[in-house]
Amino acid sequence: MATDIKNTAHAVEAAAVMRLLPARPRLLALGEPTHGEDTLLDLRNELFRQLVEQEGYRTIAIESDCMMGLVVDDYVTSGTGTLDEVMERGFSHGWGTSAANRELVRWMRAYNDGRPASERLRFAGFDGPLEITGAASPRQALTALHGYLAGRVDTEVLPCTGETLDRLLGADDRWTNPAAMMDPSQSVGRSAEARELRLLADDLVALLDTQTPHLLVAGSRDDWDRARRYGRTATGLLRYHHWMADTSPARMTWLVSLRDQMMAHNLLALAERGPALVHAHNCHLQRAKSTMRMGGMPLDWWSAGALVSAQLGAEYAFVATSLGTIRHQGVDTPPPDTVEGLLYALPGDRCVIDAPRLATALGERLPAHRVSPWFGYSPLDPAQLADIDGIVFVKDVAQS
Repeated sequence: MATDIKNTAHAVEAAAVMRLLPARPRLLALGEPTHGEDTLLDLRNELFRQLVEQEGYRTIAIESDCMMGLVVDDYVTSGTGTLDEVMERGFSHGWGTSAANRELVRWMRAYNDGRPASERLRFAGFDGPLEITGAASPRQALTALHGYLAGRVDTEVLPCTGETLDRLLGADDRWTNPAAMMDPSQSVGRSAEARELRLLADDLVALLDTQTPHLLVAGSRDDWDRARRYGRTATGLLRYHHWMADTSPARMTWLVSLRDQMMAHNLLALAERGPALVHAHNCHLQRAKSTMRMGGMPLDWWSAGALVSAQLGAEYAFVATSLGTIRHQGVDTPPPDTVEGLLYALPGDRCVIDAPRLATALGERLPAHRVSPWFGYSPLDPAQLADIDGIVFVKDVAQS
């Protein structure tokens, strides 16, 4: 058994990852089992550099606000702003304070300097403008979409004016009220104004689609693609706010499902423009159904990875990261009868594992599911090995 498992392990290099796959995928998803560890982000950065230099990848997408990510993309492609400004305004969830994320942005800008547009690296956030405490106002996305169309199509075909949108949106703090996450009655998502905004957003997206031939002649494809992002974000946020105001038992299932749906829509749009490395938590990228308990209630939903895989097939690949120890978080040496324990016994500090071969080597003798003492770390589920293309195993994660 030990020899069989050892034979599935390779050095952590982009070439080793690609050898696990039948062909270069349009979306190569690299998951992580916990957030906030620069050791894992440094590894992601190195794999991305190798994918750029050896495999022709040109885009990296991370689990961060898709609207804020435009600030980062502008900087790495054209030098707009300063690195300090970009790290402050271009990331959600506090990711801008990460030294590894800063190094990624710095390296991408340096790589792009002096290169033609067709060869430049691109950055994208693919999460919605959502936080644990609530959701953003749809104002930015909705008014940006309206502004794009208003400058390029005849006024009479616009479904509304900018003043109408402003009146219906009202003050942004109506939408961002953190109390609405726990109390549906505090949400404006099912108000008369919100219902009208959903219809108008839908009409604006329809207008964008029907005017595509003209819009691509009248402006750049990048501007049109950005407008599509505005449309996805506006409609997604309005739908999310609608379900924040729901009082049924399905409310939280809808909210976690809609977040991953927004992620999936952004990833499918990125796949249209060429191969991209995607980085996020394993639970957002896995093909298996995601599960969690919230407020004592079990939730299950299809992740962004499952939704994207259903459409792209073999052009979506999922490589999960698994860990041995995170001692500064109380995660010590894994029990030997778990997946992590079996991999921990292998020589070396990190390796790439052929997950299907590992599943074959284990046969019907599935290891135990490791129980983490720390809520922030999610060990691999042995029952999901068959749905994973590869595993990057890191034996020990030191404190950043």
